Amino acid sequence: MMVFDYLRNLGNQEHPQVLLITVFVAILCLCLIIGHLLEENRWVNESITAILTGCIAGTVILFLSKGKSSHILTFNEELFFIYLLPPIIFNAGFQVKKKQFFQNFLTIMFFGVFGVFISAVVITAGSWWLFPKLGFVGLTAREYLAIGTIFSSTDTVCTLQVLHQDETPLLYSLVFGEGVVNDATSVVLFNAIQKLDVSRVDGKIVLHVIGDFFYLFLTSTALGVIAGLVAAYILKTLYFGRHSSIREISLMILIAYLSYMLAELLQLSGILTVFFCGILMSHYAWHDVTDSSRITTRHVFATMSFIAETFIFLYVGMDALDIEKWKMTKLSFGTLMAIYSTLIFLILLGRAAFVFPLSALSNYLNRKAERTEVITFKHQIIIWWAGLMRGAVSIALAFKQFTYSGVTWDPVSATMITNTIIVVLFSTLVFGFITKPLINYLIPHHETIKIRHGESAVPKDDLNVPLLSFEESTATNIGRAKDSLSLLIERPISTIHSYWRKFDDSYMRPIFGGPVTNQSQC
Repeated sequence: MMVFDYLRNLGNQEHPQVLLITVFVAILCLCLIIGHLLEENRWVNESITAILTGCIAGTVILFLSKGKSSHILTFNEELFFIYLLPPIIFNAGFQVKKKQFFQNFLTIMFFGVFGVFISAVVITAGSWWLFPKLGFVGLTAREYLAIGTIFSSTDTVCTLQVLHQDETPLLYSLVFGEGVVNDATSVVLFNAIQKLDVSRVDGKIVLHVIGDFFYLFLTSTALGVIAGLVAAYILKTLYFGRHSSIREISLMILIAYLSYMLAELLQLSGILTVFFCGILMSHYAWHDVTDSSRITTRHVFATMSFIAETFIFLYVGMDALDIEKWKMTKLSFGTLMAIYSTLIFLILLGRAAFVFPLSALSNYLNRKAERTEVITFKHQIIIWWAGLMRGAVSIALAFKQFTYSGVTWDPVSATMITNTIIVVLFSTLVFGFITKPLINYLIPHHETIKIRHGESAVPKDDLNVPLLSFEESTATNIGRAKDSLSLLIERPISTIHSYWRKFDDSYMRPIFGGPVTNQSQC
């Protein structure tokens, strides 16, 4: 009865914080149990389960609190960005299949970076033009720009649970890679917009923002790479495992988190930093620890990421029933529905505006690469659909823009918070439910294309030839450089990948760790 007494008096601030957290953790456990029972149902994934559980829990809390509140925790964007987001992004980098990711790196960058810019422009321009016509006014120029980035951030969980990495490796790597880079790009662009002086926007200011964006992108990436290499070198040199595997695991976790916090301290992108730190750690540091630590790290990182994601979606489901925000909007039901529909339409349009053109561009650039599989029109539809779901990053950015520590008393800001929550709910539930039948219809199981592992556009003999050799004549080296340059022009992606493999085997792995083989997997 103690819990129910607390819920009936939810507005009373005298109750201890520990009870509040205890109730939420109990609901989180219930969510995990329900997710386990629905594990065999591929129509319902973890995101949908958490949101539905949150909605049910919110309804119960709303009833017990007599309409005062539907949630027991107040969303704090700092809590999200400091504690919940790092394990999610780090695990994504740590678990990524690096060979497929870097073989399709150019295409992933097209979708994840330039795609966000295109989508943000479409959503910003569309909302700027349509919202006043619908009777929704009061947003500033910076808030319209923020809306573009908020609703350009994707959540690809639904699609990835249906796709099979072994059957469609190209499609899986594109969807997964783009999803992670997209989130990082959205946050970097959002932070760049916060520094923008919208009172005097001109061509120079826009170029300055773009320059700042790429500066943040590159420096954040470099910091993540350095952190990953430092962790690998320390683990390889000192060999912590001879005394305790706990120290190995702790060091990997702390260095990864340190890289994220250092990036935030330097006003860089912690997401990009910790993502590439995860990639470098899994590529080098993971081979420098004991066998027991290898198994443990994968499970620990995945567990931390899973709990953080479930926590976020559970809160979203509970916050969807926040009566105070709904009362504060002061707009009619018809106007609200028009705004929601407009946002969904702009998301569909903004996504299509870059997926299909950039897919065609990627196929054109790879036309001489002899890649087994191109991005077909069916694949493009799946990639387009995969990015329609909105998730945790959209919620966090919306709260960061329109609330202060999760609370707002402004009707316009309250409307945008409810808009974001409804869009996340609708896109996750409706688009998520349709994902499996859509993919099964477009790519039936018997038609899935299995790419032959280890196949490369570059002849195998070329992989064993060094770029330069001090034991050979200058003429031989110059001739080899000319051949390499022509090969790079004709088949850029596969050639760069093969050169990286040779460089990695010759110089990086002996210093930082990992098996040294001529056919090493990236």
